[in-house]
Amino acid sequence: MGGGLLSVAVAVASCIGALAGDRAPAPPAGHQSADPILAQADVASRPDPPRVGATDAPRVSAPARATDLTGAAAPRLVVPDVIAAVPGGATKADLTKIRKLSQVRAVLPIAGARITVNGKPLTVLSAPASALRPWTPPETAASRAVWSGFAAGDLITTASAARELRLVSGREYPVAAAVRATVPFGTKALLGIAGVDAIVNPSRARQLGLVPNVAVLINAPAADMTALVARLKTTLGEKSKVVRLVPVTVSTSLPVDRNPPKGKPTSYLALFKESAAQYCPGLSWTVLAAIGQIESGDGANVGPSKAGALGPMQFLASTWKIWGITGFGDTGPPDVMNPFDAVPSAARMLCADGAAAGGQALRQAIFDYNHATWYVDEVLTLAGEYAREFG
Repeated sequence: MGGGLLSVAVAVASCIGALAGDRAPAPPAGHQSADPILAQADVASRPDPPRVGATDAPRVSAPARATDLTGAAAPRLVVPDVIAAVPGGATKADLTKIRKLSQVRAVLPIAGARITVNGKPLTVLSAPASALRPWTPPETAASRAVWSGFAAGDLITTASAARELRLVSGREYPVAAAVRATVPFGTKALLGIAGVDAIVNPSRARQLGLVPNVAVLINAPAADMTALVARLKTTLGEKSKVVRLVPVTVSTSLPVDRNPPKGKPTSYLALFKESAAQYCPGLSWTVLAAIGQIESGDGANVGPSKAGALGPMQFLASTWKIWGITGFGDTGPPDVMNPFDAVPSAARMLCADGAAAGGQALRQAIFDYNHATWYVDEVLTLAGEYAREFG
């Protein structure tokens, strides 16, 4: 799956970089950055119970109740499914049209540009914390350090960007955007959008001259993503760039057992299919594939997470103790890091929760795997994409 994620990252960077430019024009005086619009989304605030696994590994446990810096409860998490951009930035009319599209639940316009930090390119986005925070992964949304630094004007980057640029928390670094400035680095965090390296608050965005409304994050978990992308292109015009953030590819290789015994799966695609057939007859393999992709990128990020979740299906130790099995004729104790054990174990757990019955029982089983309704929606959306893509 590494190649798929890389292509998405390049596309997103191109989406913002090509339209904003490495040196974005400064916004007009008095311009307000991206407006918070989550009030129009189905994002009612409520706590999410502890989770079995993690989305976009290594993030693992959704907060019981995230709070903002004033102590107020944060909105429920919103997962970005699509990012769209138009030359010159999205207009109010563009945003209105997007919100009216069928099955679109939430829309977030964001400022952004391709900048340089320490002489290296970085794709940076900006929106008010109240609007942006729910679109970030659970542990980021719950992190006081992240949002305190964000409010103070710090640059918040992904771990990979911080490592590549050798950024140290609390130090200041030269930034070249529409203007040149020195910006403090706050901390690293999971941002949850492939191709996006960093975020800054609207005040810092205006100082650096990021392009207002350069892109739009869209949440539409029940939509046919292929059809949604086509509708967005029609709505925004042929010069727009629309990137689907939910991948529809499944890895064709496994990181272990390159010469497996006869009858043992040789790819994640085969592993998901065989695990469903053998360990939960009636469960569509596409559900296992969607969980595997969301949890670890088909084994690309196996943890450990901050909460201790491990392996391609991101099991916590307590859950693995109950459901972990040795799969496909292997011997010895179950190994949470071994896909041939982890995927069958996930199938076994889902089956015990009634997943093979489909319908509401399937939804409940996925919810039991990771206690968040947005997670259920994302799993089923991606499973549908796999079904259309692979038949």
